[in-house]
Amino acid sequence: MTSQSVRPVYRWRVVDIVVASVLAVAAGLVFVLWNIASNPIGAPMSAVLPGLQGLVGGGWLFAGVLTALVIRKPGAALYGELVAAVVSALVGNQWGVLTIESGLVQGAAAELIFAVFLYRRWGLPVAVLAGAAAGLAMGINDLILWYPGSTATFSAIYVVSGIVSGAVIAGALSWYVVRGLAKTGALSRFASGRVGAPADARS
Repeated sequence: MTSQSVRPVYRWRVVDIVVASVLAVAAGLVFVLWNIASNPIGAPMSAVLPGLQGLVGGGWLFAGVLTALVIRKPGAALYGELVAAVVSALVGNQWGVLTIESGLVQGAAAELIFAVFLYRRWGLPVAVLAGAAAGLAMGINDLILWYPGSTATFSAIYVVSGIVSGAVIAGALSWYVVRGLAKTGALSRFASGRVGAPADARS
């Protein structure tokens, strides 16, 4: 395959920008709700085992993976997670501008996985890996920003919990959501909307 035939695949169309923006803003509004709901859910987990609250992290990690799985273009994961984080920060939350920094770090981690596969693999395993990478980035970033000086045990539990949450919620759940949307015909203008094609087909 020549570079001329590959290049158009990676070029963003107007519809890509519009749909990616809509997805990211919608995800950002979900982030806002999760900002409120996460503490009542995470607090009991932390009481049972400090660090286990990292399991709620997936609720802030799905925007990048979901956007990438739909758009299938370089930069989609980073764009989706970052825009969602900006929406969350603009609406207002307890983390302020650092929300945007977190979105940047988490989106970049998910983006890296899709880049490793040259933006040609979009199946469930790659989605799970991207979600797990976002969870790993979240865990390390949070330890630096919010839990400095934590014990090795807490750090390990928190990071592993973030990875698991990212893999399941941001990765697997996003993949199934996209497959469901594809079956409705809502993604007919995208390669991700080709229900009959393999999930990891090149687009």
